[in-house]
Amino acid sequence: MLKKLSILLLCSLFVMGCQKQAMNKETEMAKPTTADAEAFLEQVEKAINEEYEYAARVAWVQANFITHDTVWLGAKSNEKIGALRVQFAHKAKKFDDVAVSADVRRRLDMLKNVSPLAPPSDAEKNARLAEITASLDATYGSGKYCVEDNCRDLGQLSQVIGESRDHQELLDAWKGWRTISRPMREPYQDMVRLANQGARELGYADTGAMWRAGYDMPAADFPAELDRLWGQVKPLYDALQCHVRAKLTDHYGNDIMGNDGMIPAHLLGNMWAQDWTGVYDLVKPEDNDANLDVTQLLKDNGYDAKKMVKTAEAFFTSLGMEPLPETFWQRSLFLKPKDRDVVCHASAWNLDNVDDIRIKMCIKEDYEDFVTIHHELGHNFYQRAYNQESILYRDGANDGFHEAIGDAVALSINPLYLKQIGLIDEVPTNTSDLNMLMARALEKIAFVPFGLMIDQWRWKVFSGEISEEEYNAGWWQLRNYYQGVKSPVERSEADFDPGAKYHIPGNTPYTRYFLAHILQFQFHRELCEAAGFKGDLHNCSIYGDKTAGKQLIDMLEMGSSKPWQDALEVVANSREMDASAVVDYFAPLKVWLDKQNENRSCGWN
Repeated sequence: MLKKLSILLLCSLFVMGCQKQAMNKETEMAKPTTADAEAFLEQVEKAINEEYEYAARVAWVQANFITHDTVWLGAKSNEKIGALRVQFAHKAKKFDDVAVSADVRRRLDMLKNVSPLAPPSDAEKNARLAEITASLDATYGSGKYCVEDNCRDLGQLSQVIGESRDHQELLDAWKGWRTISRPMREPYQDMVRLANQGARELGYADTGAMWRAGYDMPAADFPAELDRLWGQVKPLYDALQCHVRAKLTDHYGNDIMGNDGMIPAHLLGNMWAQDWTGVYDLVKPEDNDANLDVTQLLKDNGYDAKKMVKTAEAFFTSLGMEPLPETFWQRSLFLKPKDRDVVCHASAWNLDNVDDIRIKMCIKEDYEDFVTIHHELGHNFYQRAYNQESILYRDGANDGFHEAIGDAVALSINPLYLKQIGLIDEVPTNTSDLNMLMARALEKIAFVPFGLMIDQWRWKVFSGEISEEEYNAGWWQLRNYYQGVKSPVERSEADFDPGAKYHIPGNTPYTRYFLAHILQFQFHRELCEAAGFKGDLHNCSIYGDKTAGKQLIDMLEMGSSKPWQDALEVVANSREMDASAVVDYFAPLKVWLDKQNENRSCGWN
């Protein structure tokens, strides 16, 4: 009996061994190969070409015709694309241990970063996430502040903030716009939970960690890089904040300003206190009032929306780039329609990833929008420059590059450029550099800490460091800390003030704008050097210079095919972002500000 059992056991073990060998052999055969990875990428690129164009057109229609039905279509489209992106990301992970070329590895890694939001693999949760994101976008785009039958949209409320000097009018407009974001709070919390689940399924700690992983450097090192850049600019910002606060105190008095060193957010001429040009007349150098009024020059020379866009296009073509396609002029939105709600937030679009490029703006014939148009066309010309790259590389070297290109061009909007395009006959000799630099600092330097803190808030929200019960308190703590700006009235957790800024409900990562405000000055300095410009950096215009243009085009055509450090080196002759160009540009203003602040108490609590 025992002998028989032993024989049976041996036979059983032999069969199991054979089966195990067969299974091992099958596993070895099934192990992904280099060829599998390349075939997978080929399939992905084909799918992206087909599916993403459809999604882009749905998004365009939703942004331009905000109705119940377009919001529904947008949600369904987002749901489908979200599921596809997650599917690609999970499949890309299977090739982590496969030996592939640097190019294939880069494209696989790009697929694994499903920014801005990674939908959960569960179909029901994916659908819910898509529904939330579409509704948040629509809530913002159709937002109005109503008192009885009098309703005002963001454009009308922003006009009050930008033009009024009446404290109560400003406060009413400021508080009024923030009523539109209160209903966003609960769905936003749900969105954070769902997006974090999707990010964790892809191997990230949370959504913020996924965002930080997309910068061609260790994700853990990225916050320190931001701190380094901010540290270079902070002394200039502190000097500007001190001077502006002193002048606003002279105008509004201590009762309104308070004694904590901070500035009430509704007094700075911008709905979000991110751009302070609206208070230029209160803070400009008193003995220098010769700054050119570009808005008036545009009006005097018959500039309408289309002519402003044509002028901006001519800047890029003067550098050696091809004119925009005819479809751009046929399909873009330049003016706010009178018969429907649209998302007026200025944006650049690339609907087919080739040359169906457009902008969507509600253009006003003023200096601010003249600059914004140059910025948006920077996106469009960048989009077309890299349209011969792999579909996965049709993006900026990093997201800060895409934002910086148009702004770098716009730094050439100075008296020399105005003469070059015929808005003035001669560069006036009595124009004060200090006035121009002050106006630009109120636009650019005032923005830098705002550009930094938006994602600081979101990263803390995604990680749980700012809890759901502290969303609003956390928002104002960061605004106080970075900007020295405070809420003009007591806020509570019944409010959701972050939602009053488009990029929060729109889920647009914001660190790109901070980086852009560093990179644009670095690009400007290096392109001016390529153009052979001699003199103060703020007086340089690269308009019409083909040498600088060639250098810029060479970088744009790379898209994201190489690490951003490689792309930066093409223009900046450096592999490191450097905010010293910001300091160089505003050097004369910093000297003046320091003198004004000598007997003032600067800083804030």
